[in-house]
Amino acid sequence: MAEEENNNGKKNSGGNGMIIVLIALVVILLLAVAGGAYFLYSQGLFSPKNGQTQEQMIKKEQAGNSKEMFKANIDDLVLNITNSRGKEKLMKLSFAVKSVEPTIASIVEENRAEIIDVVIAQISARSSEELLTVGGKALLKEELLEDINAVINEMTANNEDVKANNIKKILFTTFVIK
Repeated sequence: MAEEENNNGKKNSGGNGMIIVLIALVVILLLAVAGGAYFLYSQGLFSPKNGQTQEQMIKKEQAGNSKEMFKANIDDLVLNITNSRGKEKLMKLSFAVKSVEPTIASIVEENRAEIIDVVIAQISARSSEELLTVGGKALLKEELLEDINAVINEMTANNEDVKANNIKKILFTTFVIK
């Protein structure tokens, strides 16, 4: 009888060990899921951007989509640029400006000389190697956006119908360096 009790005790301890291993695996799995969820939350995938509620974000997107964009083109500028060794190259550049202003095409045409002057100044300040990189093009777009908006703001300061900083985007349509 004593041997039966010892055998029963061994069977129970083996079952208890298996339960402990299963509990440990479940705890580890829960910790891994919680860690993954925290990582995604900290990356901003579950939280609204800039403290906005989901409803505010939807309203903002709908309002942004209701604004119609207008376009004006600056075509076929041929510019001199240099590389880092001082060798001169030619660049052909065309771009479009996107604006919320319906009369942007006429404003750009009236102020074409000033806009081209800004473009020449920005291109001249860069090397061809810089302009051939993605980052260089992005920086050029940002600075052209600021400078062209400044020109248009200055030229239309007396016209209350034209909003300030109405150009929202610049799109390169031709960008060739030879």
